[in-house]
Amino acid sequence: MNPGRTVARPTMREVAALSGTSLKTVSRVFNSVPTVDQILVEKVLKAAKKLNYTPNMTAGSLRRTNGKTKTIGILLEDISNPFSAALYRIYEDYAAERDYLILAGSLDEQPERELELVNLFISRRVDGLLIAPSGNNHAYLKSEVATGMHFGFIDRPPVDFTADTVLSTNREGSFAAVNHLISFGHKKILFLGDDPAIYTAQERYEGYVKALKRAKFGVNKGLVLRGLENEESAISEVRKVLRSSDAPTAIYATQNLLTWVAMKALRAEKLEEKIALVGFDDLPGAELLRPAVSLVKQDLAEMGRRSIEMLFDRIDGARNEVQTVVVPTTFTAMGSGEIPAT
Repeated sequence: MNPGRTVARPTMREVAALSGTSLKTVSRVFNSVPTVDQILVEKVLKAAKKLNYTPNMTAGSLRRTNGKTKTIGILLEDISNPFSAALYRIYEDYAAERDYLILAGSLDEQPERELELVNLFISRRVDGLLIAPSGNNHAYLKSEVATGMHFGFIDRPPVDFTADTVLSTNREGSFAAVNHLISFGHKKILFLGDDPAIYTAQERYEGYVKALKRAKFGVNKGLVLRGLENEESAISEVRKVLRSSDAPTAIYATQNLLTWVAMKALRAEKLEEKIALVGFDDLPGAELLRPAVSLVKQDLAEMGRRSIEMLFDRIDGARNEVQTVVVPTTFTAMGSGEIPAT
């Protein structure tokens, strides 16, 4: 997408005109004044929806900074997760150098929450938004681009919308991880994955499948656990597979929380030194465990730097074609992934 002519954002005055009410009434409706007649409230809200109007929560700030609020919004999967937390810190440090404030939120893999927080941040008139999306349709953002809002995507691409995006080599990283396990004699490799609807989860699964097929092993559906939800039930599922007659000799966990699940299941079965384990994503303290955990690591420093720089370039007026930057992953052998098949 090549940003074109900026279109004026709908104003409160336009809402008043379309609804047949006064400017004061519109203001009172969006400030939730309880004494406004319900019929007038419905007229105002109907007009606002038709105009795609969102209330300006920082008008004073806009007047002081010539149209910029010096804030950006960051929407990540879960800020408490080490992956999201590391990205957030990169963004916070970079924004501070620009004298910008960050507003952040966790999406928790809920598309409806993504829509809610995007609209909330836009109502605060942030100058740009960086999103690690949960939803699978971002066409709703097109009207905001016309008003001058700037967007960037991190970790996962947008759907039905174009914006600067930074990704990792998810499929290639998975392929390398599974190939590594195969090189130590493993044929029965348990796959632990997120919901298949998630872009990164599907990419990592496809890398797993590709490696198995290349080795002419095929995919054993009994060794594929996807859409694992809470830790307790996930550990229980893994332990069942470890006790089965078709037990794996290795585990490939495609997300840092799933790596913890695998480790806990292995320890519970006293198999941590007999069954190989490779995880995807960095795992704080992985090198201190016994055995230390072999990992496919994403270059979060580079991903964070590139994504925030591209967003600020847009805020500063860049009009070049959108870019998709793919940052390579690296495999780090630490010990758990080098346990040979028995």
